[in-house]
Amino acid sequence: MIEYKGVKWYSYQGALLPRVAPHYEVNLTKEEQKELLKISKALFLRYTNEWDRNSGEFWYVIKDKEESLNSYKSRERNQIKKGLKNCIVKRVDKSLIATKEGYEVYFNAFNNYDTFHQATTIEEFKQDILTSIDEFWAVYNHENRLIAYANNFIEEGMCHYNSMKFYPKFLNLYPSYALIYTMDEYYLNQKKYLYVNDGARSIAHGTNIQEFLIKKFHFKRQHCKLNIAYRWEIKILVSLLYPFRDIIKYFKFTLFDKIVIVLKQEEIRRSFESK
Repeated sequence: MIEYKGVKWYSYQGALLPRVAPHYEVNLTKEEQKELLKISKALFLRYTNEWDRNSGEFWYVIKDKEESLNSYKSRERNQIKKGLKNCIVKRVDKSLIATKEGYEVYFNAFNNYDTFHQATTIEEFKQDILTSIDEFWAVYNHENRLIAYANNFIEEGMCHYNSMKFYPKFLNLYPSYALIYTMDEYYLNQKKYLYVNDGARSIAHGTNIQEFLIKKFHFKRQHCKLNIAYRWEIKILVSLLYPFRDIIKYFKFTLFDKIVIVLKQEEIRRSFESK
């Protein structure tokens, strides 16, 4: 973690990202981008600004209205009620998630993802949970079995839904409906946060949670501008590979998967140049 111009930045898979809420405006000149890249030795910087854009190819999925069961259509309302009836949702200490049962939920949920990433080991999972500063929620069935969990990060008057994991074979109990509704009610109604946030547009893997939140729970796409600044050698490599992005995506190797993500981000970045 480094601090530059009053903003803390952290490394993630070779990139440097600001540790700020999405609505916080990060603005860097080209000279400042170069200086930060030099200081951090990151491959590239990635940050957003122009919050509240009306359109664009990049967005966060957020909800900024209070939760109300009466605001839903009858189908969604009944699904939420089923989840609340079948499940017990509560905030818990992280030690209750850093268990064999917690890892079982994580591992089985992970196996449903379409991603090149590898599942972490149980030892890594426990270490990640126990060193986390997030708030944790657990979902139990009426046999007191852990069937889902979530961890959330609080920042600058908003709550980021960092991760949600659901054990697939218990989805018939509607745990996702119970968990999301309960967390929305807590953070938006009780805590009065500005919004809850499920993260930026998904690029790395084909999760459908964001579309689920938009369709079922009145979340929306909050558009903003994606900014990327590369180290000079990475910029050259991206420029050389960019024309072949539609071919590279058919190569199913881990290295190519990572390249595809970088090129997709570059495509999004370029979409703002003419606007």
